[in-house]
Amino acid sequence: MKRLALSSDDLAVFFEDRHAALAARLTPEALAPLAGASDPAALARCMGEPLGLYAHLVPEALGGAPAGRPAHPAYIDVRSLVLVREALGQVAPLADAIFAVQGLGAYPVVLAGSDAQRRAILPGVLSGRRVGAFALTEPEAGSDVASLRTQARRDGAGWVLDGEKVLISNVPLAHHAVVFARTGAAPGDDGGPAGGQGAGRRGITAFLVDLDAPGVSAEPLPMSVPHPIGRLRFDGCRVPDGARLGDVGGGFRLAMQTLDAFRISVGAAANGMAARALREAIAHVTRRRQFGAPLSEQQMVRAYLAEMATELDAARLLVARAAHKRDTAAEAGGAGARVSTEAAMAKMFATEAAQRIIDRAVQLHGGMGVVEGTEVERLYREIRPLRIYEGTTEIQKLIIAKGILERAAAEVAAEEPAPDRAR
Repeated sequence: MKRLALSSDDLAVFFEDRHAALAARLTPEALAPLAGASDPAALARCMGEPLGLYAHLVPEALGGAPAGRPAHPAYIDVRSLVLVREALGQVAPLADAIFAVQGLGAYPVVLAGSDAQRRAILPGVLSGRRVGAFALTEPEAGSDVASLRTQARRDGAGWVLDGEKVLISNVPLAHHAVVFARTGAAPGDDGGPAGGQGAGRRGITAFLVDLDAPGVSAEPLPMSVPHPIGRLRFDGCRVPDGARLGDVGGGFRLAMQTLDAFRISVGAAANGMAARALREAIAHVTRRRQFGAPLSEQQMVRAYLAEMATELDAARLLVARAAHKRDTAAEAGGAGARVSTEAAMAKMFATEAAQRIIDRAVQLHGGMGVVEGTEVERLYREIRPLRIYEGTTEIQKLIIAKGILERAAAEVAAEEPAPDRAR
């Protein structure tokens, strides 16, 4: 593989000098230790030391990479995340998956952790000696986060956790997990409808739990692609009140703030995988001959390439726009600023487009495209989960529709004349 193509190369309007410097360091040679590696634990360590990629998951004020706001204790630069994940998507999708969840397991500590929690967790995250997980999903609570049932009940000065989490990435590797548990009434238990948004959302609290604690058990789950993921069970797991992240009842908001920041970067990982597939397809059709000429001479093949390249560029634009807007909003309004509509658009379009691009790359390879071990076959399996995790495509559509309808209503309200109070 030659030089990696990253969004900062030709979308410079959305990026700054520090991003160009980061992109220059994300070379195939620098990332070579990750390419083709299959040991998740080794990959997790390597991204900490020696590569230093986890520095982009932690604010500069807490020991992370320079991100433009050195004094802010909770600001991370999403455009840097975009470039790292775009590079990892091209070189090592397995490493990208571990990197992403390391961020999900660290950012709630950044946003809501105490000084003691930050000191205990973040240095290990930076070095790769500590791996985190984000324990939100349950067997009956996926897209409907507010319906989760894992319980945390007060017991003296601490809490006791009981319940089950499933499809939790990094579980076989993780040293800690940010666990979201119910400390208030479940939907339907407060007299409201099941699935309602009352106590369901307000009754969720986040906890920082060591996964070797008594009462915690982990079980790996086999997946269609090599991926460290599994199930967590909590059976009378006791944690002190000092393990709580943020306020009682503040867990839902904390989860959404975290997903809002990292959801954009999911689109970047998809763009990286799509870029690799497009490059593989171009190389194949230019050297493969059929009917006396290279495949690239056929009009249908050229049409496929045109569609693939156009969709990839559109996806890169949406991701770069969302990341720029999120970073700009955070600079103006605080590290927890949200750009939910733009993030959802970027995640939805980029992951769906990448699925189509990679599928066409498989088609252009013909029979070799489905032979196990070929690059496009691997990418075909790697891309599929991105349309599901951190919010399915269908959930992104609901977020987008809600956002545009709210904006339309606000515009109508702003245009209405003020009431005549003189009467």
